[in-house]
Amino acid sequence: MLEKPDLREEKIFTCLQDAYGMAVVQVTFLPLGADSNTAVYRVIAGDQTPYFLKLRKGIFDETSVTLPRFLRDQGIKQIIAPLPTKTGQLRARLDDFKVILYPFVDGRDGYEVALSAQQWHEFGEALKQIHTLDVPSTLTESIRRETYAPRWRETVKMFLGRLDEIIDDPVAAKLAAFLRLKRDEILFLVQRAETLAQSLQHQSLEFVLCHSDIHAGNILIDGNGAFYIVDWDDPILAPKERDLMFIGGAQGFISGGAQEEEQSFYRGYGQTEIDPLALPYYRYERIVVDIAVYCEELLLTAEGGEDREQSLHYLMSNFLPGGTIEMARKSDQMYNGM
Repeated sequence: MLEKPDLREEKIFTCLQDAYGMAVVQVTFLPLGADSNTAVYRVIAGDQTPYFLKLRKGIFDETSVTLPRFLRDQGIKQIIAPLPTKTGQLRARLDDFKVILYPFVDGRDGYEVALSAQQWHEFGEALKQIHTLDVPSTLTESIRRETYAPRWRETVKMFLGRLDEIIDDPVAAKLAAFLRLKRDEILFLVQRAETLAQSLQHQSLEFVLCHSDIHAGNILIDGNGAFYIVDWDDPILAPKERDLMFIGGAQGFISGGAQEEEQSFYRGYGQTEIDPLALPYYRYERIVVDIAVYCEELLLTAEGGEDREQSLHYLMSNFLPGGTIEMARKSDQMYNGM
């Protein structure tokens, strides 16, 4: 969220005092992230200890806090676990927001700083740990499972058929014009994702715990070079390619290119067989989801302020040379000759 929510800071002070027993002396809004439902702050306690505060509105899954706590307890040091309230809960409530408090890591994300070869190696090791972890049923029962559902593909087709019904808003008008220009290319993405999804429904791939959104913005690197995998809002049990699609997939990492990313990462992850249908499917489907979500955000409402232009930029960047669409097509061609 780029714009500060309409929430008085005094209410945040009171919430943290009541829920965490924390005397807060400063709260600073941080204009970070592409999620318009999430606001984040830097909080300074009375003893000058900094904390990272996350306010989440809308749909909230308890797994987004219980899972990272579990992963951290399993010794995966690249996970930042939420801190418990006075009653042992991993989140509190403030008006329409869920409140989650974390230790503050002073660092930059993968959009801002390049991972070294050693950090890519450690990234691979950490993700392999996560993918091979034996997660208890008490957690897996609440984690969604991959079904290759057509929801987002159908949503995109719906919007393409209703571009003349958009709201009166400059950003919406820009998006509608862009979608008209890219209509044939978008329909190809939707159809190819649908074809691969239908094939994957007949496969028996192993499902593992996946982060599901492990792009450059969700890798945090501190001043000492330690890195962390953040934002566990939407985990999924799925084929490992659900996460591996981000490596070498033009997902915002500063690097020398896909080959360099993959070589360094897989030295840590280890040798693994990539399913020829799953990897391109997830790369196509990721783009389709982006288009659908941003269409819902920008074509159905005029809300969002500065976040609207940023969202439009994120959507359009998929189509740039060397971007996610080009990498999805390359992986499809490599494995399937498409």
